[in-house]
Amino acid sequence: MRLIELSFPETVDTQPLLKSCLRANPVDHRLEPADDRGRRVLRLYFKTGEGQEAIDAIQGLLADTDDWRLVVIPIEATLPKIEAEEDAETSRKRRTLALREELFEDIAAGAKLNRDFLVLTALSAVVAALGLNANNVAAVIGAMVIAPLLGPILAFSFASALGDLDLMAKSARTAVAGLALGLAVSFALGMALPVNSLSGELVSRTIVGVDTTALALVSGAAAALSISTGISSALVGVMVAVALLPPSAAMGLYAGDGEWMMAARAGLLLSINVVSVNLAALFTYRVKGVRPRTWLERKSAKRSVLVNYAVWALLIIILTVAAWQVTVHDAALASAIDGS
Repeated sequence: MRLIELSFPETVDTQPLLKSCLRANPVDHRLEPADDRGRRVLRLYFKTGEGQEAIDAIQGLLADTDDWRLVVIPIEATLPKIEAEEDAETSRKRRTLALREELFEDIAAGAKLNRDFLVLTALSAVVAALGLNANNVAAVIGAMVIAPLLGPILAFSFASALGDLDLMAKSARTAVAGLALGLAVSFALGMALPVNSLSGELVSRTIVGVDTTALALVSGAAAALSISTGISSALVGVMVAVALLPPSAAMGLYAGDGEWMMAARAGLLLSINVVSVNLAALFTYRVKGVRPRTWLERKSAKRSVLVNYAVWALLIIILTVAAWQVTVHDAALASAIDGS
């Protein structure tokens, strides 16, 4: 369950406000009388997954009102027990989506470019580069999990679904800064250390194919789905499946060692992962109903989604064709070696 608590001036007409909120079918509600500061409090109790209609109604009614505040508070338990009497459609809606405002707060936090983000990215890049070079699987997996690069990528797709240009710019800046920092750190390590060309972990980050795109698309959809349904713990598995930092670290190591062809292959893998995650996450957010509140905002968001769909789809086609060409080249080279 969740508690939606609204504080507002006593001058607000409560009749249309309460009527709109009750239309969302809360489990319970309570409207407090005005206190000594002339403020009233409306408490609405909803089942998990419900309440978005009430929040949208409140924002619409109080758009021209100053000095009001709405907070959403998760409820761990409540008594007496609430009997689950609902049809299949209502049950499906309850399971599908966290509140848009909850999603925005969680996702926007991952798009912030601050010192902690940069330090964590640099540290994870060092771990990834050293782990790849030493063929240390545990170190590489650890770098995958602690690297914060997936956050701004998912934030960009979420902002695209909402048509939020400000969040799109912030998340794009954070993602580019993180990837550039990881590449720079690993490039420096590639220049300073002898690169182990026999490391299986390092070489595997240069292997691309059509299945690479499929894996990245599925993983991107899983990441967006885990966020939109509030199951953030599932992101750990997604981070390992569609890791962005290891191919970036491999690209930097090879570039630092002067192995430009291998660096390009690692860069192709990184590009496929980034584009696939964006495309799959954008599609998942739209399917799950992540849309702006007002009609005008929805119109702007629709244009944003169409433009992003076109760009990401074109890029994924180009990158997949390139990956297929690499696979054909490798197969021909292997056949020639076996024939000789």
